[in-house]
Amino acid sequence: MVDVEREWEPRILGLGGTTRQGSSSERALRAALDLAERAGAHTDILLADDLEFRAYAPERGTLEPRAGRLLDLVRRADGLIIASPGFHGGPSGLIKNALDHLEELRDDERPYLDGRAIGCIVCAAGWQATTTTLAALRQTAHALRGWPTPLGVTINSTPVGDADPIVAAAPQLGMLVDQVVGLARWRRAATVIEVAS
Repeated sequence: MVDVEREWEPRILGLGGTTRQGSSSERALRAALDLAERAGAHTDILLADDLEFRAYAPERGTLEPRAGRLLDLVRRADGLIIASPGFHGGPSGLIKNALDHLEELRDDERPYLDGRAIGCIVCAAGWQATTTTLAALRQTAHALRGWPTPLGVTINSTPVGDADPIVAAAPQLGMLVDQVVGLARWRRAATVIEVAS
């Protein structure tokens, strides 16, 4: 049973980055998704350009195609990894707006982020901004019924000497990915057992 379930490939959706090419949050997200693929997951990624749509307003009704794509990928995801820069103590407007759009999933069979692990990564030029932003992301994930992983990764993007902050954070990113993929597999195994009972 365990071997069969290890062959199942969870879908992990990555959201993040900034409009600046090669931003630290984008690099951290790509590194995490690479680790997820090595762990046997199928990954999708939506970067800042994919998330640039109008502010969420439920009364508008019709969503932009990019917002619709976000919702489709979230519906199919078994877990999410969100990487945001720290903007004045919270996530970027692009990330928060994308998460606000998940209100459209309220009537789904799996509403919002229900039952999915949410790995949170925050990059900022200083530790204070990373920690306050991480707390804000975790609160939003909880509000959307997601399960923030026990480990959230904060990366001070100000390099010290020649050290690459993203490379230095690789062990923590690996632990976060193990928690996201592991919970997805655990949920799958629990569902298989429940159906078989």
